[in-house]
Amino acid sequence: MFPYKDENPTLTTPIVTVALIALNVAVWIFIQGMGTDPALRHSVCKLGFIPGYVFGGIPVNTKISLGYGVTCNLGGFPPWATAVTSMFLHGGWMHLIGNVWFLWVFGNNIEDSTGHLRFLAFYLLCGVIAAMTQAVADPLSAIPMVGASGAISGVMGGYIVLYPRVRVHMLVFLVVFVTRIVVPAYMMLGYWFLLQLLSSVPRISAETGGVAFLAHAGGFVAGMILVVLFRSRRLIARRLAHGMP
Repeated sequence: MFPYKDENPTLTTPIVTVALIALNVAVWIFIQGMGTDPALRHSVCKLGFIPGYVFGGIPVNTKISLGYGVTCNLGGFPPWATAVTSMFLHGGWMHLIGNVWFLWVFGNNIEDSTGHLRFLAFYLLCGVIAAMTQAVADPLSAIPMVGASGAISGVMGGYIVLYPRVRVHMLVFLVVFVTRIVVPAYMMLGYWFLLQLLSSVPRISAETGGVAFLAHAGGFVAGMILVVLFRSRRLIARRLAHGMP
């Protein structure tokens, strides 16, 4: 299932959401070389979040494997800062496109209810908590974590709290057929969260590739909690005055 729009207008221009999307795209193009080697490899090793490096179990300049026989030397950037830099890196075109699309669908409304600067702080904090959640499971891991998914999961967690009944339009892929459905946000996002939890179970996650499902779940829960602190009563009251959820 893939959400392509919601029935939730905004009153403010989502400048931070747009800026975050632009920054993710710019990093992919100018720092990661649009996925070409050696730019992609170096960016992941130097700016990716690697639990073992952050928590001191793996020293700088250690050679680590990225899979498929590709290796690189670890480090070159302050370890704790990679919790932030990693959320602007991606592993491929579909990884990037999927993340920025979800950010656009759900981020603009969170920004509309928190304000610009609060939304930026909310987004970054959710991303950091998501990375730490994944790291807790294996603090000595040498596997780099990259992607905006954790932060965007926080946005989705915030959305289910603020706008649970807003209708979300989705594409559903059934083998060779594609259909459209409309469901309330709590149903779509609740189903997505359940998938992340199930996929984080060790036996299942071992069969689903190197996706940080636990980070997704951690970011989602963080977003549900933090949005209560970051929301602006004034902006929410203004939305209600205009008949918006």
